[in-house]
Amino acid sequence: MTYTELAILSVLFVIVADRYLLKVRLLEKKAYWTSYSIIIFFQLLTNWWLTSRNILSYSEEVIIGWRIASAPVEDLLFGFSMVTLTMSLWIFWGRKGIQRY
Repeated sequence: MTYTELAILSVLFVIVADRYLLKVRLLEKKAYWTSYSIIIFFQLLTNWWLTSRNILSYSEEVIIGWRIASAPVEDLLFGFSMVTLTMSLWIFWGRKGIQRY
């Protein structure tokens, strides 16, 4: 499986998890998208730093080749998945009363 395929699958999984499994519906909230716009700025900055200095590199055979801030566009998909799933789980567990003291 390519990096692109995994990135797309991760986004689809997170959308289904948020809406149907966890029933948080975070993606429908304006506050989420406002927060995500701040997060994505820093993700692009970090991606640019790591990839433009060859700290991280990607095999051209497993990505589609489009780049934003010198990183593969697939990184934005994985970042979206990671942030969204983390926030959805946080809300889900909070509603269940699961917390650490």
